[in-house]
Amino acid sequence: MAVAVALHAALGALLYHGHQAASLARSTSVPIMVSFITPEPVVPPKPQPPQPVVEPKPAPKQAVKPKPKPAEKPVIASKSPEPAPFAAPEPEPEPEPVAEQAPPPAPPAAPAPAVADAPVQTAPPRFNADYLQNPKPPYPNLSRRLQEEGTVVLRVYVSPNGLPEQVEVSKSSGYARLDESALNTVRKYWKFVPARRGDTPVGGWVLVPIAFTLEG
Repeated sequence: MAVAVALHAALGALLYHGHQAASLARSTSVPIMVSFITPEPVVPPKPQPPQPVVEPKPAPKQAVKPKPKPAEKPVIASKSPEPAPFAAPEPEPEPEPVAEQAPPPAPPAAPAPAVADAPVQTAPPRFNADYLQNPKPPYPNLSRRLQEEGTVVLRVYVSPNGLPEQVEVSKSSGYARLDESALNTVRKYWKFVPARRGDTPVGGWVLVPIAFTLEG
C-alpha cells in the first residue's frame, strides 16, 4: 500500500515539472535579427629598404706599460758576531781527603815444594868382565860331526849377588843341542856383575849371546 502511494507521488511530480518547462519554452521564443559584415580588403605592408650594415670600429689598442722594475735593495754587509768574552772555568772543588786504609795483611807464603830426588840411574848387569873367567859352553860332538853352527841368545835374570837365577832362550841357534849346551853352562858356571842403582846392587835382566862356530 505504501509503495503504491510513493509511485503515484513520483509520477505527479514528473508531470508538474514537464508542464512548467513547456510553458517556459513558449514564452521565450523571440525572433533574432542577424546582419552579415563584409570584411575590409587586407593591404600588404610596403617593403622597407634594407638598412646599411655598420661595421663596428676596432677598439683602440691600449699601450702596454712596462712593469716597473723592483728597486734593488742595497746589500748590507753582515757584521760578524763579536766573540763572546772568554769566561774562565770555575775551579772544581778539591775532593775531600780520604782516609787511607791500611793494606790487608799479606797471605802467608806457601811452603816451598819438596825438591824431588833426582832419578837414580840403573846400570844393567854385566857378564864380560875379565875377572869373571866365565867358561865357553862345550861344543857337542854330534854337532861337530854334523857341522851344526849358530848363535843362541839367552835371557838371564841376575840376582844382587851376581848369580844367574833364571836362564831362558830368547833366540834359538836353530839346533837344540847347541841351545841346551849354552843353557847348562850359564846356569852352573857363570857369574855376573849385578845391576846397580847408584851404588846399590840390584837384580836385573841381561841378554847373553853365545856363538857356536867350527874351526877350519
